[in-house]
Amino acid sequence: MPLFSERETPSILEALPFAEWQQRPAWPAVALDNTDPVEDLARHVSRLRLIVLTFPKFSDGRAYSQARLLRGRMGYRGELRAVGSVLQDQLPFMLRCGFDSFESGQNGFGEALAKARSLFSVVYQPTEDGRVPAALLRLGAPSPGVTP
Repeated sequence: MPLFSERETPSILEALPFAEWQQRPAWPAVALDNTDPVEDLARHVSRLRLIVLTFPKFSDGRAYSQARLLRGRMGYRGELRAVGSVLQDQLPFMLRCGFDSFESGQNGFGEALAKARSLFSVVYQPTEDGRVPAALLRLGAPSPGVTP
């Protein structure tokens, strides 16, 4: 499956399935199904270089929640890869939740990724991408990159 990334050099590490990784937690890459307990990674996120989250079908959004927990609450800064049923229509939302690499065989995926960050000029929900939601902008919060 082709790999698309927003990172300059995406990881070439093989991510171990979660059950196998639990036997070898020093390994720097893990793959979680959307039913695996992401909280079990909390004390390991500072040394993990790659976390792979699975979308078993496009209508199953549990990996979005896992990504938000990893990036927001746990402070994970390594590569976060989406695999499985990863569609270009969902790219803006995946980027907002913190995904920065994707496996997809969908035609036109690379072009869609290049456009996804600028697809929406205003956002309404706070997420992990640092963009200020519209409600806070209306209250006078500065946009990212703008010094008050």
